[in-house]
Amino acid sequence: MNDTDSEISTPLIQRGQPLNYEGCSSNADDDENSPIEQVALTVPITDDPTLPVVTFRVWVLGTIACFLLSFLNQFFWYRREPLTITSISAQIAVVPLGHLMARGLTDRVFFKGSKLEFILNPGPFNVKEHVLITIFANSGAGNPYAIHVVSAVKLFYKQKLSFWVALIVVITTQVLGFGWAGIFRRYLVEPAAMWWPQNLVQVSLFRALHDKEERAKNGLSRNHFFLIAFICSFGYYVFPGYLFPLLSSLSWLCWLFPSSVLVQQLGSGLHGLGIGAIGFDWSSISSYLGSPLASPWFATANIAVGYYLIMYVVTPLMYWCNVYKAKNFPIFSDGLFKENGQEYNISTIIDPNFHIDLEKYDLEGRLYLSIFLLLTYAFSFACLTATVVHVFLFHGRDLWHLSKFALQERKMDVHTKLMRKYKQVPEWWFTIILLINVAATVFVCEYYKIQLQLPWWGVLLACGLAFFFTLPIGVITATTNQTPGLNVITEYIMGYLYPGYPVANMCFKVYGYISMKQGLTFLQDLKLGHYMKIPPRAMFMAQVSFYIFWQRELT
Repeated sequence: MNDTDSEISTPLIQRGQPLNYEGCSSNADDDENSPIEQVALTVPITDDPTLPVVTFRVWVLGTIACFLLSFLNQFFWYRREPLTITSISAQIAVVPLGHLMARGLTDRVFFKGSKLEFILNPGPFNVKEHVLITIFANSGAGNPYAIHVVSAVKLFYKQKLSFWVALIVVITTQVLGFGWAGIFRRYLVEPAAMWWPQNLVQVSLFRALHDKEERAKNGLSRNHFFLIAFICSFGYYVFPGYLFPLLSSLSWLCWLFPSSVLVQQLGSGLHGLGIGAIGFDWSSISSYLGSPLASPWFATANIAVGYYLIMYVVTPLMYWCNVYKAKNFPIFSDGLFKENGQEYNISTIIDPNFHIDLEKYDLEGRLYLSIFLLLTYAFSFACLTATVVHVFLFHGRDLWHLSKFALQERKMDVHTKLMRKYKQVPEWWFTIILLINVAATVFVCEYYKIQLQLPWWGVLLACGLAFFFTLPIGVITATTNQTPGLNVITEYIMGYLYPGYPVANMCFKVYGYISMKQGLTFLQDLKLGHYMKIPPRAMFMAQVSFYIFWQRELT
């Protein structure tokens, strides 16, 4: 089945522009190219609207990739050090399978002449099919955070949560994010300034795997360079990942002074500040930043300076000054403690109805955090405030104009112009999905209030928080590749307004924080489809159907 969603029958050839995607290009001037240099150098300003998009290959390979990633990521999430397999793995793996299906499948047309007409093999495996398969795979790449609610209830509180309650919580969380993405795509997808650095990595990989180009002066094509880098990175990871796991974190100071508590606090890379520790594991290198290769330099430098100040200046000073009795607890820990430094047993202060027993809490004593975790919470609040202020000061005027002149013609870069030639997804589609989902969430939380504890006003408040923060946090993510989280502020708000209900707190966090984060994932995929000229309605079909279906499978 082909789905081009285009009124253009013949692509135009641009003079002086290198040909891509089967030698086809769309008419565009150089001054219409993206004002972001990285985008202008990476994303081609060409399109072939005749390429088939939604095909039998897409459904088969997309289903397999989504199933495997969803299963593996959820399975490995329960490890002490969770292993995450991203959609890039599927992006690479499906290439030989796509070409194999293009050679082996029959090109017979089924139900010819009817509305159900389709063909299993519409021709060579093309880049648009590849992009849509990758977006399918990304539907299962991230394990739903709502699963943590199910796990916490069963593992920590030793209670049962019915299958249908768990299923509805997972699905409604994901679909809420889709609603936020549909509302804010005008601000975070179409403008050229919202360039989403992480997507450029995948665009480069798509071009390396599909573009036909001549060798460079050094004798290497883009494809050959990718293969060399892939083999070298695999060979490099064998040592810290499998042969010598000790290379993941080398604390040479701890080796020199194994009996010194002070040195262990300063030098340990696992339980201390990691001063002087050397790590060869790429997952450790990228853990504090995401992918440093995809992030802009100014974002990397800012995070490095902030990391240095918090870890090596503020944290040690507060620890050795014994602020909040910090010396009673490890300097680096995410655990909960009593005042004397013993670990806090949460199960002793929870009654069978998931409520906090205040009398038992008085007997056990107050909760204490390590100084590092305390600072993490404090700077999380500061980060959200800074995010809103920064977006208001530096992007407020542009966002206002996008809202004020939404229905008027405005200057567009070449990518937005090319995408306007396809049938767009009406915003009311997203709005209806969002409203139905909010109504369903309110009903479920009220009907299963004993299990979920979250009142109807908590659902609406969580949706309000997600709606308010999606735009400013989306601007930061789209320009810096860094995503401030709402996980701390959602816990704080619900804990203050509705104390004593831990499951309600977790559900509020899921609907407030995770729906926003899921919305950003949808928006990132929409921008990837924007760069690679995937018809918007094909994107809509892929995201809605697969997100809902595979979250049911996970539950």
